Amino acid sequence: MKLLITGICGFAGRALTDALLESIAGLEIIGIDNFSRAGSEMNREPLEKKGVAVIEGDIRSLSDVGKLPAVDWVIDAAANPSVLAGVDGKSSTRELVENNLYGTVNLLEYCKQHGAGFILLSTSRVYNIETLCGLRLESSDDAFVPAEPFPHGISARGVSEATSTQSPVSLYGATKVASESLAIDYGHSFDFPVWINRCGVLAGAGQFGRADQGIFSFWLHSWNARRQLKYIGFDGTGHQVRDCLHPRDLVPLLTQQIAGNASAPSICNLGGGTGNNMSLKQLSAWCADRFGAREVASDLAPRPFDVPWLVMDSAVAKEHWDWQPATPMHEVLEEIATHAEAHPDWLDVVS
Repeated sequence: MKLLITGICGFAGRALTDALLESIAGLEIIGIDNFSRAGSEMNREPLEKKGVAVIEGDIRSLSDVGKLPAVDWVIDAAANPSVLAGVDGKSSTRELVENNLYGTVNLLEYCKQHGAGFILLSTSRVYNIETLCGLRLESSDDAFVPAEPFPHGISARGVSEATSTQSPVSLYGATKVASESLAIDYGHSFDFPVWINRCGVLAGAGQFGRADQGIFSFWLHSWNARRQLKYIGFDGTGHQVRDCLHPRDLVPLLTQQIAGNASAPSICNLGGGTGNNMSLKQLSAWCADRFGAREVASDLAPRPFDVPWLVMDSAVAKEHWDWQPATPMHEVLEEIATHAEAHPDWLDVVS
């Protein structure tokens, strides 16, 4: 079997490649990456030593995609993953749309041509911001907890696939919603399988963490390097909550999706859920125990598109694929902490 993984030298692409090679005998993986993200070049040689063909190219370029050899499946892990992309002054709106939508169209055309299956790594940020920000919240143990009455699609278990994806969802979220819709219709129109996996916050050692993406990696590396940290928005309490998922935990699901399951829904949530989530304040307490205490500043000014509580309800994946996260949160954090101690200059390398 041949797989094409886009963004293969990013954190998710590298982690998935390593785990897939261990899980599927005789698997051949081809990867494409434009190496635009600082630090991604470091992942090239380790992958090539495992027999992975890493091609330098850009999925935004139709000619680059057209030169790729035929494969059985495409796993699309290439994207600008920041919810602030297009509005933060660091990347243009056009670049965001070209990266996250036009690139997907090129890959779907490739799948149409070769009859390849398509798996999109989407995001929890496709859900309507007004719905998420309108949750009734209580504070418990230094973390926000949602309370009844819940809006449609959300429960104490988390945000389900039934939650609204209507705008506003951020420009980043809009590119992913559009990619999802196009992928499903391409699959229906041209008879190739499509799976959409909406992932919560991915985390693990080697992640290129930033405050607006990879928050767990960013927080631990910053704490270890004694860099300034701030609780932004939400009264500066640090009570905002995210769930956490190691990308290798996706592989048991991906192998099943490649094998096929006609009765399963095309779209499913994949996140750490209520068992693997933490507020920034709780994360700081974990860091204080692990690295030593320090002060965290507060900034009451809200940040665009931020939400107070976002935990994924993965009940659909459990029901149809018998999937659930396998790596406990404390193991993910310890893995990152060990990496941070071994690479004290990591944020300088990947920023």
